Amino acid sequence: MYNFDYSRPKSVADAVKAIAGDGDAKLVAGGMTLIPTLKQRLAKPSVLIDLGGIAELKGVKRDGNAVVIGAMTKHIDVANSSEVKSAIPALADLASHIGDPAVRNRGTIGGSISNNDPAADYPSAVVALNATITTTKRKIAADDFFKSLFETALGADEIVTSVSFPIPEKAAYMKFPNPASRYAIVGVFVAKTGGNVRVAVTGAGPGAFRWKEAEAALAKSWNPDALKALAVKPDGLNSDIHASSEYRAHLIGVMARRAVAKAG
Repeated sequence: MYNFDYSRPKSVADAVKAIAGDGDAKLVAGGMTLIPTLKQRLAKPSVLIDLGGIAELKGVKRDGNAVVIGAMTKHIDVANSSEVKSAIPALADLASHIGDPAVRNRGTIGGSISNNDPAADYPSAVVALNATITTTKRKIAADDFFKSLFETALGADEIVTSVSFPIPEKAAYMKFPNPASRYAIVGVFVAKTGGNVRVAVTGAGPGAFRWKEAEAALAKSWNPDALKALAVKPDGLNSDIHASSEYRAHLIGVMARRAVAKAG
C-alpha cells in the first residue's frame, strides 16, 4: 500500500466536510473492493474516510409502502432483517447469498451500489424494484444511477445515505454464481407491482440492465412460459474465462424463468 491519512467521522456532516475539496480522498464502507485495490497499489488516496462509525447510516425501517435501508447496513443485517423478510423477502434472499460469510459480515449495500461491480447482486434489486437512492445532495432514480462499468451518477464528493425500495406484490432473484467468489455470472431479479413488471439483469454486461422484452411479455402473462420464445442477443455481453457472451445470453433466459417461477 501507499501511505495515506485515515479519518473516521462520527456524522454524515463530518464525512461531507472530510471529502469536500480533496479529489484524492476515498470513502471506505465495507472495504471489500477498496482494500484489495490498495494492497495491489492500484489506488493512491490521500486520505481514507471510514464511514463505519456513522450510526445514522445504518439500519432498516418501513416507511409507508417502502423499505428504507441505510447505506452502511451490512449484507447480513439485510438478510436477517424481519422488516425486509416480511415486506420484500426476495431482497433478504438476495442478501443472504452475497459472497461468503466474511463478505456478508463486512460488505454494505451503499458500498456495493456505489462501486457498481458488473457482477454484484444488489444493483439488480435496485433496478428491478425501481428503488430511489438518497445521497447527501439529492435523490436518484434507479434507472439513472448505474451508468457503466464501475461508474454511477455519484459526484466525487457525494455520499449515498440510504436506499428506498418500493414493496412489490411479487419478486424473486435467481443467479448462476461463480463457484469460488459467489459473484453472479448471471443474475436476474424480477418484480411485479400491479400491471408494472421490471426485470433486471446483473453479471452479463458492463452493469445491471433491464430486459424490457421480458417485462412486456410478463406484463401480459406472469408465467415462466411467457419467456420461452424470447432470446437475448450476445452482442455487448461479457465474455471471459468464466462464461462466453453466448452462454451468458442463454443464462439470462434460464435465470429469468426460474425467478418468475420462484416468485409464484
